[in-house]
Amino acid sequence: MFDLEIAKQTLKERNLTLAVVKNGKIIFQSNSHGIIGFLEAIEQLGGDLEGAAVADKIVGKAAALLCAYSRVNAVFASTLSLKGKDTLEKNGIKYEYEVLVSKILDKSGKDMCPFEKFSSSLENPKEAYFRLKEFSERLHRKL
Repeated sequence: MFDLEIAKQTLKERNLTLAVVKNGKIIFQSNSHGIIGFLEAIEQLGGDLEGAAVADKIVGKAAALLCAYSRVNAVFASTLSLKGKDTLEKNGIKYEYEVLVSKILDKSGKDMCPFEKFSSSLENPKEAYFRLKEFSERLHRKL
């Protein structure tokens, strides 16, 4: 769990939204919101994410599915949703969290996060990656 401790410390000290550590080295960091940072990590690092430790501010089901797709070893979440927790458990990923919530909310705090909503029916990590990537691109074209 050494890598997870480094990832967690990096996330907090640098005020990031995502930190990825493998073999004692920070291999990716981001301040992007939502799952954008994790999608960028997958694009840049691909298979190098396998066996890495991830520290993320918010992990819902969508982020947990991306962790499973990437075959990371361990995840720390400042905030973890119940569906995210279930997904990590189903995929055999070790995890730690500070706060467990029933669902991840959007920026307004009034509705469920669009990625959480979109991923609610997804179970297969590979399918989830491609569908979430496409959904993210569609969402950002609208903005």
